[in-house]
Amino acid sequence: MTPQPGQIPSEIAAWFDARQWRIRRHQSDMLAAADRGHHALLVADTGAGKTLSGFLPTLAAFCPSRIGAGEPPEGLHTLYVSPLKALATDVQRNLLTPVQEMGLSIRIETRSGDTPSDRKARQRAKPPHILLTTPESLSLLLSYPEAPELFAGLRRIVIDEVHAFATGKRGDLLALSLSRLQAIAPRLQRAALSATLAEPDEYRGWLAPWGEIDSVELVEGEPGAEPDVAILLPREERIPWSGHAATWAIPQLIEQVKTHRTTLIFTNTRFLAEYIFQELWDANEDNLPIGIHHGSLSREARRKVEAAMADGKLRALVCTASLDLGIDWGDIDLVVQMGAPKGSSRLLQRIGRANHRLDSPSAAVLVPGNRFEFLEAFAAQEAVREGQRDGDAFRPGGLDVLAQHVMAMACCGPFREGELLAEIRSSLSYAWVDEAIFARVVEFVATGGYALRSYDRFRRIVRDRDGTWRLTHPEHAARHRLNAGIIVDAEMLDVRFRNGRSLGKVEEGFGASLEPGDTFRFAGMDLEVESLKDLELIVRAAKRSATIPSYMGQRMPISTHLAERVRTMLSDRAGWARFPDDVREWLEVQDWRSHLPAPGRLLVESFPHRNLSYTSYYTFEGWNANQSLGMLITRRMEDRGLGPLGFVATDYTLVVWSLKAVDDPAALLSPDILTHEFVDWVQQSYLLRRAFREVAVISGLVERQQPGQRKSGRQVTFSTDLIYDVLRKYEPDHLLIEAAWADARARMTDVARVADVLDRAAREVDHVILDRISPLAVPALSMIGRESLPSGAADDDLLLEAESLASVAMRLDPEETD
Repeated sequence: MTPQPGQIPSEIAAWFDARQWRIRRHQSDMLAAADRGHHALLVADTGAGKTLSGFLPTLAAFCPSRIGAGEPPEGLHTLYVSPLKALATDVQRNLLTPVQEMGLSIRIETRSGDTPSDRKARQRAKPPHILLTTPESLSLLLSYPEAPELFAGLRRIVIDEVHAFATGKRGDLLALSLSRLQAIAPRLQRAALSATLAEPDEYRGWLAPWGEIDSVELVEGEPGAEPDVAILLPREERIPWSGHAATWAIPQLIEQVKTHRTTLIFTNTRFLAEYIFQELWDANEDNLPIGIHHGSLSREARRKVEAAMADGKLRALVCTASLDLGIDWGDIDLVVQMGAPKGSSRLLQRIGRANHRLDSPSAAVLVPGNRFEFLEAFAAQEAVREGQRDGDAFRPGGLDVLAQHVMAMACCGPFREGELLAEIRSSLSYAWVDEAIFARVVEFVATGGYALRSYDRFRRIVRDRDGTWRLTHPEHAARHRLNAGIIVDAEMLDVRFRNGRSLGKVEEGFGASLEPGDTFRFAGMDLEVESLKDLELIVRAAKRSATIPSYMGQRMPISTHLAERVRTMLSDRAGWARFPDDVREWLEVQDWRSHLPAPGRLLVESFPHRNLSYTSYYTFEGWNANQSLGMLITRRMEDRGLGPLGFVATDYTLVVWSLKAVDDPAALLSPDILTHEFVDWVQQSYLLRRAFREVAVISGLVERQQPGQRKSGRQVTFSTDLIYDVLRKYEPDHLLIEAAWADARARMTDVARVADVLDRAAREVDHVILDRISPLAVPALSMIGRESLPSGAADDDLLLEAESLASVAMRLDPEETD
């Protein structure tokens, strides 16, 4: 007898009953969608059982009550794709228990870059029923000749935390893999899960085969308990004017750790994770077990910490985005966000790590490092309370990712250009690719492009007389699998003890600056350099160190939604009563001396300081956009003879200083700044070279690794710079130049948000001329000369400089008090 859609098998119902749990509506809705043969997108709060919801149709397919006299499925049945290796490992651990207790014959395994090669080979020959993997590992699996046979019986793919990567290049790669899988297994059902989607319909479009959005059912979860979010404030002190480390809060944080079972302390950078861990450890008089976790630590170190957390052995863990997503550690009863949250969705995701139960409120504490961060934290607190979410917008898929995929398909076997294009165009990310563009991509994979076609090493595929494309030599498949991937970090050095024990990785630029005898702090330990050999930094334990490795990484800009909230808060004078006295005084003096930023308008201030002229632009558009605006404005100032000397950018403000005063900022902000001048600036800056380096690596043009050998970062940069110069001269319209431009505009310069600033400036500029620095300008001016240091590295100096500037900005002159 065929079950009704959504009818829970008796084995699953009994398991829920034994735990005195009830099956949530959205869980049965996910099963019903699968029973109807539809794809599904589940949007549900953290702790709502999202992962089990995604797997429910898989478990049901193995239940004897559903199968009847039939045999359980054989071969690979379900793929689970997550953005993090740690999440896949955690899901495996949490999925094994219900499978075993239900008595289901289901084999579950993980596959990632950390999986041993012999296990990977066995998985291709004898796959498990459920394979937990990442977008990169899935793409590599699809590059093997046995892929069509391996995936022929695939019935389901579950994409967890889809918001974390769908809008970026990892999402492009996964979209291409989805198209390939659907072609191999036409009955494949797609499911995606998330707690923090601002625009679910956009994700339905991404998840669906192109043009079939109605085949994706939107399943909304039952509402959970409202999170309890507080902002930590200094006791009897003032919120700092500047700085990001919030080290003032360390004594209070130690108290929080003491009064909670397990505290998860999030930071926005790896440097800050090491720095806060060190500060906490120095203040940890009771020797509470505190750990550290970030993406540059070794696999062994990360797994050791993850196991300790799962076993309840840690009282606190300092971490980065490496633990943002879905890790289900039930003993966490407090989440702390150090510094600005940057977005309400990201904050909701992190908050959800506490309690991880739908009916129990998650407890979180926000710790602002300065006054602007307080405003941002307050805005995020309100957004969470109102259920407002934000996120990145979708954009066309990257051509460098498409080139990597084409190469992967060639590694799998010969292909016909038209058939592969039709497959690729079945995804929203690449529906825009026409025959001419695809021909350029294939030609690039085949020859490297017109300017490089005479070099044999770029000839990877060739077209036979029957029109099929194939590899020119089998060794190209091995090279592709060694180098494929989307994440292009700065080149790293392995940090090891002499006995071979790995601690993790630091950036090559940092490691190369060290000499034997130098000390630094990493993985929560003080280390002394013994030698640098073959891209390995050999170290031993040291007694004490103050230096912490810094990492380039990607800055997380304040979201557009939060920025707009902060501007609205600033213009709502009645609402200032909710703020601490020192923040309210700061804004009141600003309002008295100058203006406040308002929605739809751009505040610009000009004032003298230390015999120079300063101009502050309060954009609230994020660091990348303000950096770009600073570059463009100073070029225009140069042309007008104003003698610009420098600028400093924060998420909120751009401050430019010059020999002559700016009388008309509107002239510096005319919209044509984004036509010729933007192009000239990007071409002459390092940004396009950096973007080209990334797309050259992703597309496979430049290899980071060769069999038995790994290139240093300098070697990779030298190779990409050399090719970049050749292409700029002889083939400026090369496919990768185009891809680098797209990256430079979208990510590195954030041109869309620069355009928003110019749009506001075109409507109305509030230009205020002052006799001295304003209170609102203090945080940015105190950064001058220190902005290149890692966040937290110079906090004491920043505080002293900020207090000095603040005394000028906030001073009441005698005649003003009369």
